[in-house]
Amino acid sequence: MTTMGIKTVLHPVSDLAAAKAVYTALLGHAPQTDSPYYVGFESEGQHIGLVPAGGAQSPSTPVSYWHVGDIEAKVAELTAAGAAIQQPAHDVGGGRLVATVTDVDGNVLGLVQDN
Repeated sequence: MTTMGIKTVLHPVSDLAAAKAVYTALLGHAPQTDSPYYVGFESEGQHIGLVPAGGAQSPSTPVSYWHVGDIEAKVAELTAAGAAIQQPAHDVGGGRLVATVTDVDGNVLGLVQDN
């Protein structure tokens, strides 16, 4: 099963307001999603998300998310190849499913399925 490529990258940040200002300057426009727990920008088909560091589900390093048509099938394929589930597929709102696995070296691979 192929992927639709990396379309989402989440960055953990220590100061959401300060990071929002930097990414607004970088991308040249305000975020499309702006809340106390998540700031998201759409730019040239790429989604850049800012997540407050230290939260229960926040990453400790930037995580690239590969978009897939069937997240459960892709998780099964990856674990059969030696990856380990870090966070099983779960709904994060609006029917969007996300999961993370780690490769054999501990690198985090994010998966997204939009319904």
